[in-house]
Amino acid sequence: MLTQLWDLKLPLIQAPMAGVQGSALTIAVSNAGGLGSLPCALLSREELVQELETIRNQTDKPFNVNFFCHTLPVEDPLKNQAWQSALSPYYKEYNVDFSTNKIPTKRRSFDEESIEILEHYKPAVVSFHFGLPSSELLVRVRKWGARIISSATTVAEAVYLEEKGVDAIIAQGLEAGGHRGHFLSDDLTQQAGTFALLPQIVQAVNCPIIAAGGIADKQGVLAALNLGASAVQVGTAYLLCPEVKANALHRAAIKSARSKHTAIANVFTGRPARSIVNKLIRELGPLRADMPPFPLASTALVPLRAAAEQRACDDFTPLWCGQNASGCKEISASELTHLLCEGIRVG
Repeated sequence: MLTQLWDLKLPLIQAPMAGVQGSALTIAVSNAGGLGSLPCALLSREELVQELETIRNQTDKPFNVNFFCHTLPVEDPLKNQAWQSALSPYYKEYNVDFSTNKIPTKRRSFDEESIEILEHYKPAVVSFHFGLPSSELLVRVRKWGARIISSATTVAEAVYLEEKGVDAIIAQGLEAGGHRGHFLSDDLTQQAGTFALLPQIVQAVNCPIIAAGGIADKQGVLAALNLGASAVQVGTAYLLCPEVKANALHRAAIKSARSKHTAIANVFTGRPARSIVNKLIRELGPLRADMPPFPLASTALVPLRAAAEQRACDDFTPLWCGQNASGCKEISASELTHLLCEGIRVG
């Protein structure tokens, strides 16, 4: 059982949510008996060290650090131009000069620098999205005794991860908010919902499985455990907790009827991710073939998002959210963690 492997009181992992959370949520969930997670993709070296110091000073419980595994692509001038042309009416609408946009896209991929930092703090769990890093880096992670997990969106990806020796696999259903974790194929039609995917992966591999996507209450947790999951991963349900850094526009969208309408879209970063539908998705379409590759597409949106948010408008804000926001509550992350696992025994 994962709870025994990682000395957890509750079979719950808090999903790492880059851009809307920091160490406060990680600490709260770990102290409550679950496995708190720190998303590291948007953190600079200095920020990562600061967050790890904060976690170490405020909990002695196990926690997870999460990294993306992507290769920074070469810029494609034709796709850049097509994307700029698609966005040009909005630049005019918000009186933003595209030529002044010099803000680089920063998304940390797991690398030597990441390892050097982590070796000092020795987190209990290191998780990955978009596959796995090199075998050489994985060997170094294992040297301090860390457990390794990664996301699978298909049975084939789960089998691949088990062959690479991961300690557990996250079965990420289509309902999940944020970025899809696929890495063997970009074909979204190969992916399934959580409760269709989960039993197939349980049958196909022998390592522990963590169910993710659309799980927002105790009934969902129990259903996943009954289908063979060793634990669940929950993200969206935490978005209204005070420990989360989601801005007022994001929180308002979560609390509104709009949260019932989400879409998998690549128009925010160049990679498919589930968000509440807003103007950008509605008018340009959720999935476009002419997008700059991940993560370069987001650079052009930075000034537009800033200009719109100054007008209290979320037209260009990624409103990450899973298909089931019914479990979102404005209560502490500790209280929510206990509610999600109320009466559930582990061991």
